[in-house]
Amino acid sequence: MAVPGPKSVVRSAATATMSRVFPRGRPAITAVPAGDAGIFGPESVTWRVHSNFSMFAGGIRALVVQTLHPLAMAGVAEHSNYRADPLGRLHRTAAFIAATTYGTTADADAAIARVRAIHERVRGVAPDGRPYAANDPELLAWVHHVEVQSFLLAYQRLGPGLSAPDADRYVREMARLGERMGVVAPMTTADALHAWVRDHPEQRATAEARAAVRFLILAPLPLAARAPYAVLLAAAISLVPLRQRLALGLVLPGPVLGRLASEPVAAALVSTLGWSLGPSPALVQARARVGA
Repeated sequence: MAVPGPKSVVRSAATATMSRVFPRGRPAITAVPAGDAGIFGPESVTWRVHSNFSMFAGGIRALVVQTLHPLAMAGVAEHSNYRADPLGRLHRTAAFIAATTYGTTADADAAIARVRAIHERVRGVAPDGRPYAANDPELLAWVHHVEVQSFLLAYQRLGPGLSAPDADRYVREMARLGERMGVVAPMTTADALHAWVRDHPEQRATAEARAAVRFLILAPLPLAARAPYAVLLAAAISLVPLRQRLALGLVLPGPVLGRLASEPVAAALVSTLGWSLGPSPALVQARARVGA
């Protein structure tokens, strides 16, 4: 009987744990003309960034920072079932990212249309008395810019990293997705993106925001996935500016511990997962479709 090699053992363990919590998206196989590269294409920086496991930490970081907009958080608190079905929400988010990144143009537009249709029902009045609507361009801009910034930061500090021109190119590419989602004049350079999020005037830690962040910290996950999740969570928090962390009550890991301990450990985990699991099914399918 053949003895499994170390890569096979690691792959089996990683698949058994991580794939349940951090799905990578598997778009449906559709009959489309060969060569439809979708919104971005194989030469894009977006394909490079989104194929890296640092996306997991970036996604957690995005959820943390997005809670700081009171109207966006009110919509999540009143309309989302994240507490009852946190893994289901992750699977749906992963499917959306896979479809818009690697799917055909039709796949991407269909995924966007589904999300916008769901957003049409997300309306209400926030605890501060202001009305909100998920398809409001200003709220869409907040969600989009925080998400792009989070994926970029995670790739820069936990993944291989990008040159300054490629970082700008990634933001510029993702602006095309933002426009399709309904964002008006999305940022197109990394510096402008970071400044936009940093200086956004709506940022405030509400009781709902702190409750959502506590849920992320104590997420009810399968036992085998808790250790890798804790590593990625610590790195994600490390990527959040100190001022925002303190507003949300996130004192650990501190600025020094995060950069010196949490991020290197997470970077090692990200590298190991990439080595053991290989490219996502969505990326493999897209490469075959366009002949890359």
